[in-house]
Amino acid sequence: MTDASHESRSPGPAQLDDLDREIIARLHENARIANVDLARAVGISPSTCLARVRSLRERGVIRRYTAEIDPAALGYSLQALVSVRIRPGARHLMEQISDDLRREPEVAQLFFLGGTEDFLIHVRVRDSEHVRQFVLKNLSANPAVALTETNLVFEHHTALTPGLRTVL
Repeated sequence: MTDASHESRSPGPAQLDDLDREIIARLHENARIANVDLARAVGISPSTCLARVRSLRERGVIRRYTAEIDPAALGYSLQALVSVRIRPGARHLMEQISDDLRREPEVAQLFFLGGTEDFLIHVRVRDSEHVRQFVLKNLSANPAVALTETNLVFEHHTALTPGLRTVL
């Protein structure tokens, strides 16, 4: 992000009070909540609420608003996590591999890891044959890839968890 509000952030975690945390939690549950409804829910005036939300955006706490799409509604009824290990002699290619993977339409999330595996790829696919083709085309055919392991996702939750609420 290159907008000026992100460039002016101070290093380190943002200083948040209880009201900021409650606003964040409510927006995480429903980013489309009207300001007047958000203000009512957290017990402040709409103008104060709007100023608080603007401040959270300017400080980089809120980076963007997005819609959560049901992959099954688009025909992607299977999700998988594919862990990838890159060959030791091909470490210099990791950024290129990462860039290539992020462009693939099946990739929902890509994690660059420290540990035994180098990448963890969350893919959304139509069926098991689709995930197989994804792995063959994008990973197994790449000479830089030493190993892949695919795990099917039975459930995937993105809602604000009690654990995240605790840190807010």
